[in-house]
Amino acid sequence: MNLLFSPQRFDDPGAGPLYLQLQRRIAEAIASGRLAPGDSLPAERDMATMTGLSRVTVRKAVQALVLSGQLVQRRGSGTFVAHKVEKLEQALSLLTSFTEDMQRRGRTVESVWLSRAVHSPSPEEVMALGLGADDRAARLARVRRSDGIPLAIERASLSTAFLPNPEVVETSLYGVLEARGLRPTRAVQRISAANLGPRDAELLEVAEGVAGLKIERVSYLPSGQVIEFTRSLYRGDAYDFAVELKLT
Repeated sequence: MNLLFSPQRFDDPGAGPLYLQLQRRIAEAIASGRLAPGDSLPAERDMATMTGLSRVTVRKAVQALVLSGQLVQRRGSGTFVAHKVEKLEQALSLLTSFTEDMQRRGRTVESVWLSRAVHSPSPEEVMALGLGADDRAARLARVRRSDGIPLAIERASLSTAFLPNPEVVETSLYGVLEARGLRPTRAVQRISAANLGPRDAELLEVAEGVAGLKIERVSYLPSGQVIEFTRSLYRGDAYDFAVELKLT
């Protein structure tokens, strides 16, 4: 770190603005492997002291690398070298759960739970799930991670008639439903672009405002009854969604 943030070589007038020089120096250290994924950088004030640059200059360099996805900032923890994300192609013609999809790829799966509880349904849940005034909704919100990297935020809602206790879902929601003979067999998905707000960006370990993919899915039982309403946010740098088209 002392060598990386040495004050030397910041006095070349032909090397461009100081923040760009620092930005290039950090980026080159990441590209060469001197800074590995997960490595932490010194605090902003410490980098300013080590380099002899102003905190404004240091902040500008770091923010540019955060926006490019090379660094990630975690509130209360600091600035870290981002893990390289492998672009995943997801077929829209298959109704699979996140757990099933990652296991099929030979990747590990982890859920970071944000909430699992029963609530009075929102107007959106009433419409999507066909609930009555006295019905209750089971809500599950979690960050889905694979090989230690956060890829998506899922917020699922079901009638308590199908899922009385959301706490029973530990890994795969579809696995729990299938064990009860309630596996969805058809779904309608709507995909749109979204810029991630502060909280969602923090959960996905990306910069605030970067592009994400918003997916709303309504799933159905073989009988045609709605069973699941899920709203997900996927990292835009991690997913390509593909669909096969055929001439009718």
